Amino acid sequence: MSDIGNRLAALQAAGVHTIFAQFADIHGSAKGKLVPLTQWDTLAKTGAGFAGPSIWGTGLGRTGPRSEYYGRADADTLQAMPWLPGYARVVLDGFVDAQPFALCPRQILRTQSARLAEQGFTLQAGLEPEFFLLTQDAQGHLHSAPGDNLSKPSYDSQSLLAQRDFLHALGQGLDACGFGVFQYDHEDAGGQYEVNYGYAPALTAADRLLLFKIAAQHLAQERGMIFSMMPKPFAERPGSGLHFHLSLTDASGSERNRLGPGEADWHGQGMSRLGYHFLAGLLQHAPALAAFCAPTVNSYKRLLCADSLSGTSWAPATIAWGDNNRTTVARSVAGRIEWRLPDSSANPYLALAAVIAAGLDGVKRQLDPGAPINQDLYQMSADERRLLGVDLLPQTLGQACDALQADSILRQALGVDFCEQFLMLKRAEWAEYCQQVSAWEVGEYLRKF
Repeated sequence: MSDIGNRLAALQAAGVHTIFAQFADIHGSAKGKLVPLTQWDTLAKTGAGFAGPSIWGTGLGRTGPRSEYYGRADADTLQAMPWLPGYARVVLDGFVDAQPFALCPRQILRTQSARLAEQGFTLQAGLEPEFFLLTQDAQGHLHSAPGDNLSKPSYDSQSLLAQRDFLHALGQGLDACGFGVFQYDHEDAGGQYEVNYGYAPALTAADRLLLFKIAAQHLAQERGMIFSMMPKPFAERPGSGLHFHLSLTDASGSERNRLGPGEADWHGQGMSRLGYHFLAGLLQHAPALAAFCAPTVNSYKRLLCADSLSGTSWAPATIAWGDNNRTTVARSVAGRIEWRLPDSSANPYLALAAVIAAGLDGVKRQLDPGAPINQDLYQMSADERRLLGVDLLPQTLGQACDALQADSILRQALGVDFCEQFLMLKRAEWAEYCQQVSAWEVGEYLRKF
């Protein structure tokens, strides 16, 4: 019996009867179908069929063979979901007309990972999801989860332990799926938490983030709570990030981090020549990367370069890097790059694919990231930042879309057709937002003129 045969038999013996055949749309939302375990062969060979135009971001028509989207199961991702007895999850790769679909986010990440492998490397990514646990009253008002009412709850024992049941159940489920959870903490905002688990190759890291969301949503709902990865649901509280801890290992499987200390450490920050080039690529393309790493209107309430109403912000607003500097968009630490731009609304497949494409461009052109900035950028004036040559990240989704449109290198790498679809959707989102009239505007202007 093959390995997959053994695993199917083990799942059946454990009571699994149904597979959630799951893919991610362009927004990074989990989509899919429930498929009986007995239909595995069809799921793996032909795939589950979907109406292409019904999926955000495919650009597929309503007629002909290219109207059908097939998701073929990646057998390596088949595993039980302990929080849903009787159910397993498998991740699907998109195919259209029997060919890998170039607009499938997972296929896009596969392509960029393959480009990196051609250079002899694998991107290892440790993702740090931050999220809110909330309740909603009869009037629709949102509140922090029960027991989480302090004005400054970061690392607080009362607030953290109030959700010990949820966090323990989540950690047990994730560990059963191979995540290697090593800590939980309460973040700066009421109702805001973070879970840390082991790093993995980029494709696995993205798959795991989707599974993390599926688990957390289910476990929170069971407990009468709302799980949210909206970047900034409250104006007066800090927002949620999704920091990427990045390293490069040899494609052969060696665990040595090739970004870490090595030859030509010309900036003295414990990084190799390769590391500096890769980092420089991220900084060079940071404005365009914002479209994928901060892909919503709400994202820029977190990244805004202004005094925070919350009184606390760890979100970057400037394009710079520094030694263990949490006020820059890129933080060098222990031979790794912490890419601090992504927020929790990012599609992990697209954000990681864009990171690889940008880093590879830095390596190809042997770019220099410039001198590290080891000062607190939050405490600098605009003039002081300007003297250091520090530019702002895009401050709106519209600006991020313009930056991506202007970045021909990134668009070519990720696919021009895909970027056209992405920009069409995001420009529509920005235009719709710009036409809304907020309560703030009514309060500020109704009787002013």
